[in-house]
Amino acid sequence: MAEFIYVLRPVRADMLETGLTGREGAALADHFAYLQAQATRGVVRLAGRTVTTGPETFGIVIFDAADETAARSVVQNDPAVRDGIMTAEMWPFRVALGGVAG
Repeated sequence: MAEFIYVLRPVRADMLETGLTGREGAALADHFAYLQAQATRGVVRLAGRTVTTGPETFGIVIFDAADETAARSVVQNDPAVRDGIMTAEMWPFRVALGGVAG
């Protein structure tokens, strides 16, 4: 298994300042459930977001996958990404210190 990270950013920069639309709220609920399920399966090691609400807000997901193709599948199947609520950038990654056991 290899480690990867993806960084998520809201498509609508003021989403957290002005409030979620119904579509955004549903996608984010599905996003959280997806990450919980991936964590239960041992795929997601760590997921979280900044506590800011402005356009600088971002989230990260550190996860394991067999290869880059499998990693891209994890990212593309994230409901927030799939439904166009967030953009995602993914990179190979290596936890050097303080890694969370998977």
